[in-house]
Amino acid sequence: MSFISMTLRAAAVTGACLLSTTAFAQDALSVVTGYLAAWNAHDGAAAADFFADNGTYYDASVGTPVEGKEAAKTQVIDAFLNAAPDAVWQMDGDPIVAGDAVAFEWTFSGTNSGAWADGTEATGKSFSFHGASVFRIEGGKIAHQADYYDALGFYKQLGLM
Repeated sequence: MSFISMTLRAAAVTGACLLSTTAFAQDALSVVTGYLAAWNAHDGAAAADFFADNGTYYDASVGTPVEGKEAAKTQVIDAFLNAAPDAVWQMDGDPIVAGDAVAFEWTFSGTNSGAWADGTEATGKSFSFHGASVFRIEGGKIAHQADYYDALGFYKQLGLM
């Protein structure tokens, strides 16, 4: 095989690998953007459908992961959407996408017009806080979501602290 043939073959293999990695990253980003759209449509069932059956959700302010799709739906998604039925989760800037991982900064806002899952009554107060999320996507589903945000600032806005 000539030097030119070997160089062209190596370039083709490298290009195919880059194309495959880019396509996989785009798929991961599509999962995350679809998940955000379901949250913003206030459709807890649709949002939960983006989670893998054994997916985990980690809220740094709580410290204990929520295990499984159904638990993520009831303990996280429904809890927030019931407490703030007008919630808006907005991606701030461009996400960072690498293979099966997606990370981005965000703003979450709304009005606490419903009770929280723990029984805390609605405050009727509006809120807006910033945070960051890191996702790992496997097989077109969210295998892991971790959220990092200023919980103290959030609770203060609600008048709970």
